[in-house]
Amino acid sequence: MMDVSARRFDAASLRTFVARILETVGMPVADASIVAELMVSADLGGAEGHGIFRLPQYVRRICAGGINLHPNIRIARERDGMALIDGDNGMGHLVMRTAAHIAIAKAKGSGVAWVGVHHGNHAGPASLYARMPLAHDMIGLYVAVGNANHLPPWGGIDMLLSTNPIAVAVPALEEPPVVLDMASTVAAYGKVKTKAQRGEPLPEGWMIDRQGKPLTDSSRADEGFLLPIGGYKGYGLALVFGLLAGTLNGAANGPDTIDFNKDDRTPTNTGQAIVAISLEAFGDVEAFKRNVDALIGVLRNSRRLPDVDRIWLPGEQSHAKRIAYEREGIPLGPELLRKLNELADQLGTTRLF
Repeated sequence: MMDVSARRFDAASLRTFVARILETVGMPVADASIVAELMVSADLGGAEGHGIFRLPQYVRRICAGGINLHPNIRIARERDGMALIDGDNGMGHLVMRTAAHIAIAKAKGSGVAWVGVHHGNHAGPASLYARMPLAHDMIGLYVAVGNANHLPPWGGIDMLLSTNPIAVAVPALEEPPVVLDMASTVAAYGKVKTKAQRGEPLPEGWMIDRQGKPLTDSSRADEGFLLPIGGYKGYGLALVFGLLAGTLNGAANGPDTIDFNKDDRTPTNTGQAIVAISLEAFGDVEAFKRNVDALIGVLRNSRRLPDVDRIWLPGEQSHAKRIAYEREGIPLGPELLRKLNELADQLGTTRLF
């Protein structure tokens, strides 16, 4: 539910503000523009815990030396259908954008391309990168190691795994693409942070304390841990995604993961992976998209339970928000707005309003 006291800002104004802040702390102009575009795109899609909300935290890390503002993002290893990218501790958005572009280029020749990343950083919501292959008639798949451990092994209390997300984007013909973007925990920790910033309670089932009791006070989130989706199955997914995005790429995983909420100086060596799958390599592109449309229609029009108004497909609500926010502006709550303007004041640059 949107905060009724939120103010709305058009995407162009937010992009200008974010870029200006990043340039003020030393990021090259071209890079700042790219990062601003991706951050605001996250907000347009409703991923409010991964967009402009993160700007003060990114600035803290930059000013503390935790992010390299002049990275040499490069291919460390490659074969026809794969590559391993060394992000050189650059801004995560720049690193993952590079990885996605390489995956798309390779998939045009090999049909499928897997590109892994090490020495990256937090890069916003998973769907940002899974969606990039869509414009090239490709399916995108993204997995990552989260930037802080909030999940113990099933039955334990030591937080050794992160929220380790997955996103899959599948193109359709007339329908919006099917875009699944989810953490392997019931809620991403970014959602916990936005609840805490607003002083809102956590829904029961998101977190428990170390005695196994529900934790709903968002100000006490550090006293507990997130619950995995589907019980032990979610724990298994978090483990496997960490192995694919972290261990396989020579990136941090498990106890090596740096909590970037508490440590602004240490490089996180964030591991991520993007897979691009060319539809053309598997058959007729339009026929595939038409079949996706048909399945969407069957699911949406299937019989519903008595109190259900509509059956949604993954990504539909985000798509609807993007259309609405592009038309009406992106809502920013009063506490977030206060923090952003305070950041601008500290840096001696122009406020949002």
